Amino acid sequence: MHAVVISGGRVAWAERPEPGFGSDELLVEVRAAGLNGADLLQVAGRYPPPPGSRAAADVPGLELAGVVVAAGSSVRRFSVGDRVMGLAEGAAQAELAVLHERVALPVPAELDLEAAGGFPEVFATAYDALFTQAQLGAGDRLLVNGAAGGVGTAAVQLGVATGASVVASVRAEHLRERVASLGAEAVGPDGAFSRGPYDVVLELVGAVNLPGDLDALATGGRVVVIGVGAGARSELDLRVLMARRGRILASTLRSRSLEEKAILARTLEHHVFPLLAAGRVRVLVEATYAFGEVERAYEHFARGKLGKIVLVRR
Repeated sequence: MHAVVISGGRVAWAERPEPGFGSDELLVEVRAAGLNGADLLQVAGRYPPPPGSRAAADVPGLELAGVVVAAGSSVRRFSVGDRVMGLAEGAAQAELAVLHERVALPVPAELDLEAAGGFPEVFATAYDALFTQAQLGAGDRLLVNGAAGGVGTAAVQLGVATGASVVASVRAEHLRERVASLGAEAVGPDGAFSRGPYDVVLELVGAVNLPGDLDALATGGRVVVIGVGAGARSELDLRVLMARRGRILASTLRSRSLEEKAILARTLEHHVFPLLAAGRVRVLVEATYAFGEVERAYEHFARGKLGKIVLVRR
């Protein structure tokens, strides 16, 4: 088979051995695989698969959608020919990939496979951060810093759908109107903090924003850090955090246990799939590229975009 292979800090479409799969796993013919910031970090040698992972360290990809072509002997929920999507520990950007049955999701009728390839990572990340970690609720005020990316657009939509008042911080001025169409007030980074106080701040940009996040918190507010592209170190005045009786939370998905990922997968089915069916959330795909065009896809991602870039099988 072929896969996206990392070599010398670059990516290429090259031959690789087919992956093996266990008794409780699915072998999936990948039709679509979304790009994420973690993939760029892995290409740069800064985000390897977690210890104990069987995913090839030189094949990126954390999410996929496709068709089951083989299933282990213990698999009960899915069969050959089923459309599935899900989170992978890595190596999702390939013609064939492996999903554990417990983290696999059926592709809803509302999603084509291209959109499904960009769903699992961003909606799982956004949902977990907003609701499991920060306990966002109806009537809360939410700030999403870095709202134009895949996780950001997912978070804006989930916040709006739950009845929160959402402010979206978007650096690229030409993208603000499109983010605002999701139901948020879209502003530049300089104007976001002054619109507080916020009950929840979702931090996708990095440490540069953290002092402003704390200043803009409401009493009892929560900051959830899930992105550090603009730096991972910051100097904070803890007296501000104490005065707000605030909390700083942080999270990643890739290194979590199978059990934790399985619980999150079922949570998405229960809470987010109905929103997809009702048209209240959607996967924003800015562009698709054939797997063989992977270098162009990664370059596009690095330049910036609204929503997702997805590699597809054509």
